[in-house]
Amino acid sequence: MGIKYIFSSAILLMIACTTDQEWLNSLPKPWTLSNEEVSEILPKIHKHYPNFHQRIKAINLWRVGTPYSIFKLGEEIEPDPDPIIRIDTSDCTVHVLTTLAFTMSQSWEESKQSMIHLHYKDHQPSYKSRWHYTSDRLMNHSLTVDITKTLLLEDEIASVHITLNQKENGSEFLKLDWKDERDVYYIPSDKITPELLQSIPEVAGVAFVRKKYFKMGIVLAHEGYLIDHSRVIHASSDAGETVNEDFMEYYFREDGPLFDGIMVSKFVDPNE
Repeated sequence: MGIKYIFSSAILLMIACTTDQEWLNSLPKPWTLSNEEVSEILPKIHKHYPNFHQRIKAINLWRVGTPYSIFKLGEEIEPDPDPIIRIDTSDCTVHVLTTLAFTMSQSWEESKQSMIHLHYKDHQPSYKSRWHYTSDRLMNHSLTVDITKTLLLEDEIASVHITLNQKENGSEFLKLDWKDERDVYYIPSDKITPELLQSIPEVAGVAFVRKKYFKMGIVLAHEGYLIDHSRVIHASSDAGETVNEDFMEYYFREDGPLFDGIMVSKFVDPNE
């Protein structure tokens, strides 16, 4: 009786997953939609995926294929008049934040307000208050929380003492009138294994360290979502679009690791 029950439950779960994927695939491609059409679809996604983290995953999968272009968000005023939120194109950070904004919202206008909450330190859009550095956001934002140090023993974690936004010569990398001296912790490449991925939440943020950027006051070169302990969904400049690929195959190439390590973050449901 127990075996039959387990078998039946597994079959039902497979059917449910297939149905969910088919429903998601039936939606129009997000980059083709108007703001009004997004407002029509988001409540349906929320209804179909009431769980916050499963909704993050679903919106990630829905957005695979989004055309890539870099530095396409701004404050809608000078010095960066680009839109606060958009769906027609993404770079890596835009993909992470826009997906999260849609997960938190049920209309285009709500999504814009969520993006402001996610993308600006004082929740007021301005170039200088933007979270320009992903490592800064992960270590300080209440909704994208750095969990890197919880995943391995202390002596297995690497760190860098850095002044964010300050180059080797002491000048600013970006004209922000801001810098921040701190220790940033990351998991080095030789500690990244399939076993490590299994210890990370089913839906998590992953950001990629590049040591050669340290001299510019920068820690991270790229970011995306780690899904199902094995897949990375990210806006890829190489592919020219948002892609869903095997994490280990993406990170480890024939000539060695693509990056020098990772930071990992969890996403906090603002309604909890």
